[in-house]
Amino acid sequence: MNLIRRFIGKAVTNALFAAVILCMASACDKRGETATPHTEDKNVVTLTKDNFKAEVLSSSQPVLVDFWATWCGPCRMVAPTVAELAGEFEGKAKVGKVDVDKESSLAQQYNISSIPALLIFKDGKVVEQIVGVRSKEELKAALSKHIKDGAAKS
Repeated sequence: MNLIRRFIGKAVTNALFAAVILCMASACDKRGETATPHTEDKNVVTLTKDNFKAEVLSSSQPVLVDFWATWCGPCRMVAPTVAELAGEFEGKAKVGKVDVDKESSLAQQYNISSIPALLIFKDGKVVEQIVGVRSKEELKAALSKHIKDGAAKS
């Protein structure tokens, strides 16, 4: 009887493992569809080496820059929060995104070794760096510190 239980237990474990792998493979196939929600948000600027100086370094407002990649699960997790902050801080701060695969020179310039990496620029300089997924409240507080009146739109 114990032999049968062990056999069934291993079979169930293997089946669950296979299901997880298939699910992950399916998610990877769809990553291009779900990985770019920022393109639908008018408040989020797509940053490239060509517009980075004008949009970030020369900005009169603080700028939250999200370094991300399409294949990065945690980047996809933080993307909706970044988009929400772009709307809430409209007129007080800019929000932009850098695809590290397309703009590797920018990622190298700012020593991005882990993503998502969110850098806050003020007066052309990095004043804060946040790596990994963080709550909306944490990101909002970090950006608010660098705005003159310290508040986002309600």
